[in-house]
Amino acid sequence: MNKLLTAVFALATFVASTSALAHHSFAAEYDSEKPLKFTGTVTAMKWSNPHGWIYVDVKDDAGNVVNWALETSASNGLIRRGWRKEDLPAGTILVIEGWQARNGSSTGNISSVTFPDGRKLFAGTSNNAAVPQQ
Repeated sequence: MNKLLTAVFALATFVASTSALAHHSFAAEYDSEKPLKFTGTVTAMKWSNPHGWIYVDVKDDAGNVVNWALETSASNGLIRRGWRKEDLPAGTILVIEGWQARNGSSTGNISSVTFPDGRKLFAGTSNNAAVPQQ
């Protein structure tokens, strides 16, 4: 029995440590010196862990439509902040605030979204330099 418990404990420790190593810090992927604020139209929302993702179409300065991938906190964190799956159907228009990826791609980490009616939801950014989110 002790060997079985030891093996289970070792396996659980290994699994937990590999998950922690795979997780990235905000500073590794995003640049706190590159704030984002733009209006976009939701194309999809992925409720997943360890991060949710919102995909939005945004017109660039040349009028081209660019699809942005925007990282949020985990699904359970979003729900605790007042988000609901029915909040973001495709076609929803949002004002996005957050930070761009270091590689300059159309990827970002968001701090909040604002709906046309003025309602604002906080995304639980992993940016430690940001003002604490509600």
